[in-house]
Amino acid sequence: MQLIPQSSDIHAYLVADEVIDHDHPLVRETADALWTATGDAYSYAKVAFEFVRDTIPHSADSGDSRVSWRASDVLGTRNGVCYAKSHALVALLRARGVPAGLCYQRLADDDGSNPAVHGLIALRLPGAADWARQDPRGNKPGVDAQFTLEAERLAFPVRPELGEADYPELYAVPHSGVLKALRESADRSELWRILPTAL
Repeated sequence: MQLIPQSSDIHAYLVADEVIDHDHPLVRETADALWTATGDAYSYAKVAFEFVRDTIPHSADSGDSRVSWRASDVLGTRNGVCYAKSHALVALLRARGVPAGLCYQRLADDDGSNPAVHGLIALRLPGAADWARQDPRGNKPGVDAQFTLEAERLAFPVRPELGEADYPELYAVPHSGVLKALRESADRSELWRILPTAL
């Protein structure tokens, strides 16, 4: 899928802010440890992806009711929904100079009901002509997301016949509707009630 960056300046996809806080000591420490184990941008990106996918459970799978949204909090609590895990992965990538942004899908139940926006990321490795989407949501039976720069292996391929869609925009900062839902939710059950259904 061809992504449309919301900023033409690649540096926008390297910035630290309140959400993608890769200047936080915990994010830096984690990034440094993962980098030491790899040593090049491709290997680092793959290991960072697998670290977030596999060691930070999606809170819907683990039953954790806490809602985290800041990257450092996601790493500290080892908890988060798809958006939060995406924030953590983007922060880890940016901490080592790999441009990364946020992208979204509209997903639904198997009968097309209960639409919700799902969060994932895209990165651009040195020398790459295009952005590559990756989904750190976390695998489980029926979900097998893998790190790849070629054919995408996302958690959820969209089903247009059910009204699902890949949004082509690549955001340097979280979508305002997504961030509002995360910040205003006291727990995950409240978040589920106010999740954006479309962008």
